Amino acid sequence: MLDRILELGYNMGRSAYRTICGITIVFIKEENKEQDAMALSAGSSEQPSTYFVQDRTSERELDRLRLQDHLATIGMGGTLPEQSNPAHFRSILDVGCGTGGWLIEVAQSYPGIARLVGVDISQRMVAYAREQASELHLSERVEFQVMDALRMLEFPNTSFDLLNLRLGSSYLRTWEWPKLLSEFRRVLRVGGVARITECDTIVESTGQAHLKLAQLLQQALHQAGHLFTPTHDGVSSQLARLLTQYGFKDVQTRRHSLHFRNDDSSGLDGGEDAKYLFRTVAPFIRKWVGVVEDYEQLYQQMLVEIQQPEFAATWNLVTAWGTKI
Repeated sequence: MLDRILELGYNMGRSAYRTICGITIVFIKEENKEQDAMALSAGSSEQPSTYFVQDRTSERELDRLRLQDHLATIGMGGTLPEQSNPAHFRSILDVGCGTGGWLIEVAQSYPGIARLVGVDISQRMVAYAREQASELHLSERVEFQVMDALRMLEFPNTSFDLLNLRLGSSYLRTWEWPKLLSEFRRVLRVGGVARITECDTIVESTGQAHLKLAQLLQQALHQAGHLFTPTHDGVSSQLARLLTQYGFKDVQTRRHSLHFRNDDSSGLDGGEDAKYLFRTVAPFIRKWVGVVEDYEQLYQQMLVEIQQPEFAATWNLVTAWGTKI
C-alpha cells in the first residue's frame, strides 16, 4: 500500500505529497512560499504559459484585467449573483485570479468568509493582488499564490467550499479541462460548488473593425486549441456538459448580457477594454492566424469607432455551476 502511495505521489508531482503523505505538508508549503518570495523579489522572468497575452508583465494587460474584472462583476450583478446564500461559504479558491479584483470584492462583500485564496501563474499579477489585499487590510483572510493550475492545485483534498474560474479559456486548451475539473472535485468539500464563467468570443458591436478584430481573435483561439468549436460560443456552450461529465450534480447556467454604450459611462469603459485587448493579443493572433496585413489599419479604425457617439456593443457571458455530491 505504501508503495502505491509513493507511486501516486511521484506521478502527480512533488507537491502532491501535501495531499498523500501528511508528514511533508508543512515542508512543501513553506518551500513553495520561499520560492515564491525569491522569484518575486529577484524580478525573475514569468513562467511560460498558454495565456493569450504572452507578456504577463505588460502594464497594458494589467490595466485591462483590472477594468475587465470591474466590468464583468458590475455587469453580472455582483460577485456571486446566482448563489442563493453566498455568506454560508467559509473558504473560496479563485483559479486564474489575475489581479485579484474578484476575490477582493468577495472578501469585502462577505466579511464572514474566513479564507479566500487566489492562484495565478503570473508572478506580476500575484504581486499586484497581494499589494491590493494589503492596502485594504484584507491579508488575514485573503491570500494569493503563484501556481500553475494546469499541473495541479497544490492543496489537500476537500479544502474549499467554492471554486471559481472566470474566463479560463484565455489560457485553457480543450484537452486540459478534464484534468482541471478533476482537480476541482478533489479539492472541493462534499456539497461544495464549482463555478465557471466564460464569454462569447465575438461581441455584438456597431463597429465593423471591432467585429473584424473579434473574429480574428476567435479564429486564433480555435487554432490554438482554446475553443471546442470555431464559433462564438466555442466554450460557453460547453460548460454545463463539462461539469456534468466530470461528476458535478444539479448543474445550472445563467446568461448575462453586458451592454456598453457611448451615451453612458459603460460605453467608454467597454471601448477602453477593446483598446487594450486588441493591442496586447496582436502577437497571439499573428502566431495562430498568420500576418494580417491590415491589422494596424483595423486597430486604428476601431479606435475611431469606439469614440463615436453612436457606438454600442454587447458582451455575453455564461456562468455554469454544479455541486460535488
